[in-house]
Amino acid sequence: MSLADLVNHAVDKERFHTLDDYIAFCALYLEFAIVGDNGLQAQIVSQNEGHYQFFQYREDGSHNITRPINTRLMYTAENFMAAAVRFRETFEQLRAAVQATAEMRENLIRVIYTVQQSIGAALDALPAGQSNRARKVNGDLFERFIRVLITSLEVSCVSGTMQVPVRNGAGIELFKASYQHDLLLSRNNELKIIGSVKTSSKDRIDKVFMDKFLYNRLTETALRVCQT
Repeated sequence: MSLADLVNHAVDKERFHTLDDYIAFCALYLEFAIVGDNGLQAQIVSQNEGHYQFFQYREDGSHNITRPINTRLMYTAENFMAAAVRFRETFEQLRAAVQATAEMRENLIRVIYTVQQSIGAALDALPAGQSNRARKVNGDLFERFIRVLITSLEVSCVSGTMQVPVRNGAGIELFKASYQHDLLLSRNNELKIIGSVKTSSKDRIDKVFMDKFLYNRLTETALRVCQT
């Protein structure tokens, strides 16, 4: 598969709805970027931290350089599919309330990292003028990926906008404020957890704390808020 095929695949969000969709794309990207004569112009090794690498594309990728790839977490094409099988098995065990071992947790982290970085790295081949589009698509697909994983555990998880009442000092509702959230986890139709999913925490790390403070203050609840 060519780089153009991979990029066209990655920007089409309709091609990512199931765990199999994500794993299949990741396998294709790893075959392109890491195996043999791979169509890359160079693999650049970080001078200060040698386990970080950057892929540089050829002319068909505008000679763009990808985000840093942590080779301690990124699976290779040779071992990714076996890791994906263990990944699926782990989710089956989690549904059966089996406690994850350290090895299982490590594999979960590495598969999620490998899948997401494969999508992000493919989108990094978009021309410079489309960098905002690349970030938006990458973020949307990561949010969906996390929802797919959570729902596979038979937990109700959706994204959406909540209407939270704002009251005055006398308790009279003045209006409703709209809060958009990436993850809304429910049990028996009762909201239990609000989640935020971000590919970068650079400007958003404080948002989850503000969300928790405002939501709990306005609704007079102690709802849990988490960030991924």
